[in-house]
Amino acid sequence: MTATANWSYTAKATYWRKLGEDEYGDSLGFAEPIVIYCDYEGGLSSRLGDIGKELTASNTFWTEFSEAKRGDYLFIGESTEPDPIKAGADEVMRSIQYADTFDRIADDWAIITGV
Repeated sequence: MTATANWSYTAKATYWRKLGEDEYGDSLGFAEPIVIYCDYEGGLSSRLGDIGKELTASNTFWTEFSEAKRGDYLFIGESTEPDPIKAGADEVMRSIQYADTFDRIADDWAIITGV
């Protein structure tokens, strides 16, 4: 962890990696949960759809953790629950990579989840 990340990523989140799908498109489940260091922000957004306005909740996690992919799950805080849905985790929708401007050791990531 870089000196800057050590100073700024002091919160913890739990991450579950999706193991994939079988030939029928059914989930193969999730890997054991792991705890990562991060910072985060919650938010709501709205969009106008065919049947009216829809509110969407999402969280943004800032971290050096680079493995999150769409379909994985993140939870604010620590959890040992093997099922991310039962834990109340949100699905990862997107991961965005940012350069490690100061130390050039490990890039930073914004991981965006949605409900």
